[in-house]
Amino acid sequence: MRTDGHDLRHHGDAEVRDGGAALVDLAVNVRADTPPRWLREHLTASLAGLAAYPDGRAARAAVAARHGLPVERVLLTAGAAEAFVLLARALKVRRPVVVHPQFTEPEAALRDAGHSVERVVLRAEDGFRLDPAAVPEDADLVVIGNPTNPTSVLHPAETIARLARAGRTLVVDEAFMDAVPGEREALAGRRDVPGLVVLRSLTKTWGLAGLRIGYVLAAPETVAELERAQPLWPVSTPALAAAEVCVSPRALAEAAHAAHRAAADRAHLIAGLREFAPDGLLVAEPADGPFVLVRLPRAVAVRRHLRDLGFAVRRGDTFPGLGEEWLRLAVRDRTTVNSFLQALDRAMTLADR
Repeated sequence: MRTDGHDLRHHGDAEVRDGGAALVDLAVNVRADTPPRWLREHLTASLAGLAAYPDGRAARAAVAARHGLPVERVLLTAGAAEAFVLLARALKVRRPVVVHPQFTEPEAALRDAGHSVERVVLRAEDGFRLDPAAVPEDADLVVIGNPTNPTSVLHPAETIARLARAGRTLVVDEAFMDAVPGEREALAGRRDVPGLVVLRSLTKTWGLAGLRIGYVLAAPETVAELERAQPLWPVSTPALAAAEVCVSPRALAEAAHAAHRAAADRAHLIAGLREFAPDGLLVAEPADGPFVLVRLPRAVAVRRHLRDLGFAVRRGDTFPGLGEEWLRLAVRDRTTVNSFLQALDRAMTLADR
């Protein structure tokens, strides 16, 4: 789907499909070295129950307990992407607004459902920071990511909460919030923000993109409305098993440790990228997600040369508000980052010729 020159259905996995499978992947924002062995073993054990229809009650209760909410405020989905489709199809809205640059699937889902979508585009000069006053007062659906993909901006929770209005649904995509140490600025679990809908994904931290599991946290009446739009048994038995175990105390502790490790690895990546400032490379800072957005001259050629050198990165021009001079880089371990920085140096040299 293309709108104003932006391919809303282009995602990072396109960089590593087919001929890109052998590349070092800095394009997809899924934590490396996942899923861990204990999770793989748990998923394998769940296969013994495939003859029965999926029963999501235990997983739903576990997610509710993890966020201190009643089960009526939780809806399990086949990834956060399904939640965007449900919101677009089930909610009766007149003036939906999507805050960009951000994950493009919410806008694509709204357009597929027949909605005219308005954009509020945050500017690089402002650090891609949200100004609540930029959102039209009569918007009855507002979608924003936190931390935002691809800018890696973590908006203050209270700034986002200022977007709440009577008669407005405020959708906050927190798919990467568990990669933020302490999940500071999270709105998940809040019941004092009117119209709040929080989306979470278990795909990123646990490496479950192929399993499709996420959830919605919202008022009971909103959950009921979305649930009516779902097909029967929308989440598979293995995905339900993953949801239940990935919100256990053990898993939360491991995720917290991974978030701190990712923050340190991100700092190492950014320090290396700053060395290219004399060559015109700019890092969008501060960055709080497990990815970094950079702007650099001849980015199209640099990306092509990086592929030749064995590295895949995410092009930025498919995000409304960004152009072809932007690239998104997933955070990886220091060894991988050091190899990437050497390749980037070579790619920028080749692009200058």
